[in-house]
Amino acid sequence: MIAIDALPETDAARTYGDELSCFVVYAGGAMFGLPVDAVHAIFRIQSITPVPLGPPVVLGLVNLRGKIVTAVSLARRLNMSEGEPAHVYGVAIDSGGESYALVVDAVGDAMTCRETDRAPTPTHVSEARANLTQAYYRIEAGLLPVLDIDALFELNPRRSRHENRAQHEATHGADT
Repeated sequence: MIAIDALPETDAARTYGDELSCFVVYAGGAMFGLPVDAVHAIFRIQSITPVPLGPPVVLGLVNLRGKIVTAVSLARRLNMSEGEPAHVYGVAIDSGGESYALVVDAVGDAMTCRETDRAPTPTHVSEARANLTQAYYRIEAGLLPVLDIDALFELNPRRSRHENRAQHEATHGADT
């Protein structure tokens, strides 16, 4: 397991000056960027315990250093064909007060994306996919979509994260 020192929380853009630091991950035969400061650890998945009646994007539960977290398939979340289910790596990420393991096929290098390399959203990208992407950057290997972590883990499309939190506070009080 690779532990990542958490950096101070920043705004959703997760930029440092005119640069964005990302980990490159692969899922469904495609390459994606994850903001470095959103990633807590990268680990090899040993086993996934299925969750009956869970949403299709949730593969199940995994053990991360003694903590049980929800395993979410990046390929399924992006409506991509998975091919042979490799499910080799988990990327530990917190979003909306919950811990997740984003399940990917492979992990590449960390890289720095510069604002001058930022590209507009390609016209062929579906609205659903564009809503899960924070930005696109031109890199040597092509176009790198950097994923929007909060949007990626909004697994209940009928209610926003803020509506879910408001419902929780209304039911359980604001201090829980």
